Amino acid sequence: MSDTSPAGRPARTSPPAPRTGPGPGGRGRRRRGHSTWRRTLLEVSIAIGILALVQGLVVKAYQIPSASMEDTLMTGDRILVNRLDDDVERGDVIVFEHGDTWESSRRSPSDSAVVNVLRWVGTVVGLGPSTRAYTVKRVIATGGETVACCSDQGAVTVDGVPLEEDYLGSDLPFTPGETDCTTTPRSVRCFPEITVPGGSLFMLGDNRANSADSVVACRGRDDDGGCARFVRVDQVVGPVVARFWPPTAIGGIDP
Repeated sequence: MSDTSPAGRPARTSPPAPRTGPGPGGRGRRRRGHSTWRRTLLEVSIAIGILALVQGLVVKAYQIPSASMEDTLMTGDRILVNRLDDDVERGDVIVFEHGDTWESSRRSPSDSAVVNVLRWVGTVVGLGPSTRAYTVKRVIATGGETVACCSDQGAVTVDGVPLEEDYLGSDLPFTPGETDCTTTPRSVRCFPEITVPGGSLFMLGDNRANSADSVVACRGRDDDGGCARFVRVDQVVGPVVARFWPPTAIGGIDP
């Protein structure tokens, strides 16, 4: 039965007072918005943390910036380095870290505070700019071994044994009897006999005509004179195990 007034007429119901502030629905929407934002921030932070751990401890990605390792690695290739493998052997293609020179451990600070902060962050998370520089080369000899170039046929030798280097993308001119290590002038492919210090590695690029490597200051000389530079074993990030870009070249790296 409907409510009625004392006079028998239907009673009028007063309209609800207008709201002057946000109701429960508005507060709920705001709370849900804050919750979504916090959850997204947490998920992004966790993802960055996991990525940093993976790149710092397991496998790290790099981009090849130059042509010094062609045709094994091309400019712009993206590679993966196994950080768990510290067993470096002759013939391995490895990435190592250094500073402004191979002998230093950190890059010189930038004049820009912003750049320095970005480098620090990049070093921590493994993405973007870094306080270190990274180089990729091939291990030719290890501590205690003696390297020289060239044999009668122009090959690099390790402990007197010529290497078979079918991975080379280019080499410097060498013609036996015309331009070799006995002629004047000497072939620029030649470098003197060099003994690798213990705990160090002797590195060359596969693109010998365009590689700033262990003997960049030694080529064409007939005496050592301390011209060679080396990589300490503790500078090694790890061996290159795969290429993941471009899609047409995805796969492992041939030794």
